[in-house]
Amino acid sequence: MLLKLLEGAAFGAKLKEIAGRKEFHALPESPFIYSIGGGDQLSNDPDYPSLLMAALKAVEHGYRVFMLPNPHGMKTPDYIFERRGVYKLFDLKNISGKNIVHTRLKESIAQANRALLNMPQYNTRKLVHDIRKYFVKYPDAIEVLIFKGKNEVSVSRRFALSARFYFDFKRMFEK
Repeated sequence: MLLKLLEGAAFGAKLKEIAGRKEFHALPESPFIYSIGGGDQLSNDPDYPSLLMAALKAVEHGYRVFMLPNPHGMKTPDYIFERRGVYKLFDLKNISGKNIVHTRLKESIAQANRALLNMPQYNTRKLVHDIRKYFVKYPDAIEVLIFKGKNEVSVSRRFALSARFYFDFKRMFEK
């Protein structure tokens, strides 16, 4: 069965099943980060350093991380995150330039309905605009998770479309 066709509890159960496969082995960098083959297959991937860095941040925030294989020429999600028995599928987008969030979120929807933004700094007003636009344009989008330094900010559709989104997000993002 295709993962994209599953919803709700069936989707979570399938992610749990995938993460439980014996092919996943802990990486030497952390006992909470797993990959197929223990990282040997990933180490040749040019994206591996940024994938590992974001996975290490996720571990700091209490997640177990399952790094998914990334076949060349295919758009696939990067991770399964697990925390407190809840499994979520994420696509990583590193943000390094100005006015890039909207484009990166647009790319991620083809891979997963949850996006992880790893960013050092960004204009809060522009970020709020881009996240809100993402949820309006893509009805399948569920969550945008942001790692900024030691902060973790989770934005759901409901939160992004609320009247107080800018003020509440600014308080969380800029602390």
